[in-house]
Amino acid sequence: MGQKKSSRVVWREDLIFTGYSDNGYSIPLDAAKVAGGHNAGVSPMELLLTALGGCTGMDVISILRKKQQDVTGFEVQVEGVRADEHPRVYTEIWVKFVVTGRRVDAQALERAIELSRDKYCGAAATLRHTAEIHYDYEIQEAEETV
Repeated sequence: MGQKKSSRVVWREDLIFTGYSDNGYSIPLDAAKVAGGHNAGVSPMELLLTALGGCTGMDVISILRKKQQDVTGFEVQVEGVRADEHPRVYTEIWVKFVVTGRRVDAQALERAIELSRDKYCGAAATLRHTAEIHYDYEIQEAEETV
């Protein structure tokens, strides 16, 4: 049997909830004003994109470190398009890695992204059932320190 995870979501008022992970962290949840919310937290569908960014980001930075890449900054930008009809799943998602460092090897980064995409990232494996996920990257050379 695989590792069991859990979370708990507690209603506060209107469409405002607080989500709690099994390790005690919390995150505010709410809907947009047009949907009857107050924009007082992350929407559940935005949280899916955030989860994808975090999952693949952790994979990629870990692999780059193992490959001894000199990364000084790292960001994952995620955008998604949802279907017009309910349940309004994501149909397309774009993931862009922005890596800042000193002489970061593009091939090492491409391989790290490939391993995350095809092997390690459970969020991507889940979302690819409804969405086509596109991956891209940008490498920015860090300023040399004196």
